[in-house]
Amino acid sequence: MDLLSPGSVQYAQNSDDDGYLSDEDASAIYGTDTQVISDDPLELLNRFVFAFNEALDVILIRPIAVTYRDLFPDPVKDSVRNFLRNLSTPVVLANDFLQGNPDRASDTAARFFINTAFGLGFFDPASELGHPYHDEDFGQTMASYGVGEGAYLVLPVLGPSSLRDTGGRVVDMFFDPLTYLLNGDEARKVSIARSGLRGIDFRARNIENFDEIAEDSVDPYARFRSLWRQNRQYQIENRDNQIEGID
Repeated sequence: MDLLSPGSVQYAQNSDDDGYLSDEDASAIYGTDTQVISDDPLELLNRFVFAFNEALDVILIRPIAVTYRDLFPDPVKDSVRNFLRNLSTPVVLANDFLQGNPDRASDTAARFFINTAFGLGFFDPASELGHPYHDEDFGQTMASYGVGEGAYLVLPVLGPSSLRDTGGRVVDMFFDPLTYLLNGDEARKVSIARSGLRGIDFRARNIENFDEIAEDSVDPYARFRSLWRQNRQYQIENRDNQIEGID
């Protein structure tokens, strides 16, 4: 399964019996035809990478996630997630401004100040003060200006993406101060460590959810593709039921 990419699972209303939207239901909600939602010109390659990611998950990622979930108490896991979110603030803030959303930018800036000053980045008093967390990236920014998704992609280890969002990942690197504070090799290592830890945290919070999808789906690849696209649309539209992980 494509597990290191938060956003692979989305619970939604109007779902079918197993709790997830079908492509047809998604078509009705988003006002697009099923052919567009199902379009996957790189499907053969994507399925190969998906199979690789599934094997990697069984052999390595899931066992690590289970150990992480069982070994550390919830407050420790929450602190890890809060710290990772705090580190991502410059990227989120830059995209808030680029999307012309000063209210969300204000929330992001307030969260960074409050959580850094009073929680050292490990705690989240800002949420209790009315500044909830939200995530933004350059892929969402491009989408807000009408840039289409492009071909659906499954990236090795990182999981579901698209041509637009893969390009957005590269741009977001230039919004991250650590790119400039560290030399190239150090920045690369820190980026890999952050992505890995974020992915393991996300996987640990969704062990049963992913297991359920794998067991109940005739075609897990198609189901994960549909779920990812649905959640990505929620993120672009800034809907409250988007997820960065299961809280």
